[in-house]
Amino acid sequence: MHGPPLVAWLLVVLCAAASVSCLVRPEAGDEALMGAGMAAMAVPLSVFDPRPWGAPVFAAVYAPVLARALLLTRHRPGHHLHHAVCAAAMVYMAVTMARAGPSHAGHAEHASAGTPLLTGPLLLYFAGYVLRTGMLLVAEPAHRPLISGAGGTVPLRHAPEVAVACRVAMALGMFAMLLLAG
Repeated sequence: MHGPPLVAWLLVVLCAAASVSCLVRPEAGDEALMGAGMAAMAVPLSVFDPRPWGAPVFAAVYAPVLARALLLTRHRPGHHLHHAVCAAAMVYMAVTMARAGPSHAGHAEHASAGTPLLTGPLLLYFAGYVLRTGMLLVAEPAHRPLISGAGGTVPLRHAPEVAVACRVAMALGMFAMLLLAG
């Protein structure tokens, strides 16, 4: 990833924190995997350069996640469709990494001029997702405690709001990564 190192490290922290948050929820294994991959992709190239092996590994890891999410869209279309878009974005970023070559400054340089065709629609999707879902998260009724549930108090890590906040954080991270990669 190219861009200012401070931005890259902030993305690493955001994505790693989201990954750990998802890891403590057993049902969020795919999200934890995506957060970890995003954190790895965001590390500045001056510290960790995964070329030439990184892109094929990322693509090989996230293509099955994409296929699984697409298969699961029959049961819960909205939730799994978002996972499918996230996994597709990860595969797309891996392919973009593979097309990038080293420049004289040590940063990735695109093989073709301009921004790749899918970057724009993915940026629009993730920006829309962050705004829509973030607004829904903020608009939750203030009188309802964050950690209450039907059966009493629920551990914070299992609260539905934490899962939504994790997805918003990862979508924001993906937006920033796509913006910096373009």
